Amino acid sequence: MTAEHKIQNDIRVAVSRAGNIIFRANVGKVKMDNGGWFDAGLPKGFPDLFGFRKTDGKIFFIECKNETGRLREDQKKFAKAIDQYPVLYGVARSVDDALGIIRGEKNE
Repeated sequence: MTAEHKIQNDIRVAVSRAGNIIFRANVGKVKMDNGGWFDAGLPKGFPDLFGFRKTDGKIFFIECKNETGRLREDQKKFAKAIDQYPVLYGVARSVDDALGIIRGEKNE
């Protein structure tokens, strides 16, 4: 089974080579001096990768999963919320899936 991290990296390379701009969405938690946690980064459910096509500026969001990975509830909520906007969104389990999403082919 392919690790999601490898799928993500392969997608980033292929999407860049295809002439698009792509970013990895980094998030994290930091324990504060008072014992509480500080969440840094994007809201829960935000896709792993995002960017835009250089040809027309159309923005895309790509959630990466391996062959058996499933969306969490917060990821499903993001997908539903973003569906009302004229952006590209999909779940990619491979480079071909990701390039299809960017071409505007519906995915999951």
